[in-house]
Amino acid sequence: MFELLFTSFPVIIRYFQLKRRGEAMTVWNMRTAVFTWAGLAFLLFFLIFYFHPKSYSGVVPFRTVSVVAQSAGPVTELNVRNGQRVAAGDLLFRIENSSQVAALMQAEAQLGTLAAASIKAEDSLKVARASVAQIQATLDEQIIDLSDAQTLLDRNVGSQDAVQKLDAAVKVSQAQLQAAQAQVHLAETDIAETIPAQIKSAEAAIASAQASLDKTEVRSFSPGLVTQLTLGVGSPASTLILSPAMMIIPDRPEGLPVRFVAGFSQVARATLYEGMPAEIACDSNANFSFRNSALPARVAFIQPAISTGQVMPGGKLLDPNNLKERGSLLVYFELEYPEHEKEVIDGAGCIIQTYTNNLSGTSGHVIAATGVIKAVGLRLKLWGALISGVGLAGGGGH
Repeated sequence: MFELLFTSFPVIIRYFQLKRRGEAMTVWNMRTAVFTWAGLAFLLFFLIFYFHPKSYSGVVPFRTVSVVAQSAGPVTELNVRNGQRVAAGDLLFRIENSSQVAALMQAEAQLGTLAAASIKAEDSLKVARASVAQIQATLDEQIIDLSDAQTLLDRNVGSQDAVQKLDAAVKVSQAQLQAAQAQVHLAETDIAETIPAQIKSAEAAIASAQASLDKTEVRSFSPGLVTQLTLGVGSPASTLILSPAMMIIPDRPEGLPVRFVAGFSQVARATLYEGMPAEIACDSNANFSFRNSALPARVAFIQPAISTGQVMPGGKLLDPNNLKERGSLLVYFELEYPEHEKEVIDGAGCIIQTYTNNLSGTSGHVIAATGVIKAVGLRLKLWGALISGVGLAGGGGH
């Protein structure tokens, strides 16, 4: 509409010329003015729509966190409600945990048994060492007695039977000493290796049992707002990601700027550039005072790939004929002034109008000036959305 009005001056001038001359206005004497008007309108349309592309698909993207249980069972305690804010680590709900508690108690009892076994092994080591010392003393005495008996026998004073009995006693004591030393070694092995390994195994069993018990307590991993809570005390907790117990809309990390995304026609790739100025008008920001209704922004990033060309392995070969619908060019925008971020609602639908201002020379200034028409049109669109009450409806990028 504005383009037609701004380029209609040849027709208006010709009309007043004919009126001043007193001639009737006909198709023949208006042909030059009409063709001039059509040419100027086409040129202006081209300049405006090519160098100042617009998208109706703008949106403020945000993340959601699906909350599912890691352990199956009925819910015994529910600690949140819809619309409640939670912090990281807050308890959301508990699941019936009698089997997990029993497993933990059993593992702890096993560790206690091993602690007692360690004390017993220490006592066994002391007894075994004392036995070794006692047998060694007896053996030393028997060796001396055997030596004396052998000396007497050599002097034809002693008897052969006494020597044989003492020799047999020495051999028995030596065997007993070896057995006692083996008991010492066995006790030392139990204390140094066997029991510590068993204790580590028991501690691992306790950690595993504690982890299983912890899974019966579902906590929030990020601060945010609870929504779509479908859980109640007594209902079974779902472990399927496709059937979450609730959703959490996490708070935006501090220092992370709000970004808008929009899809533009692929032919706009030659015009769009990073740093390009833009205006963003969202349904959620429209108001009668027009305060913060059209927010200044800039292009932050242009995705270097079109989503419809994505190829993933599957059971069928890719057929390009199935991709007749052209994908859009994904563009990210950031607000020019950070204080406007608090005015934006996550998920809001927006119209995004861009303006080319990077061309030099007179033609560049003229093209940049034509952006005023698009800016006026954007505000008329806002006004119409308020009057009609249907929002910033539209379709397609231009």
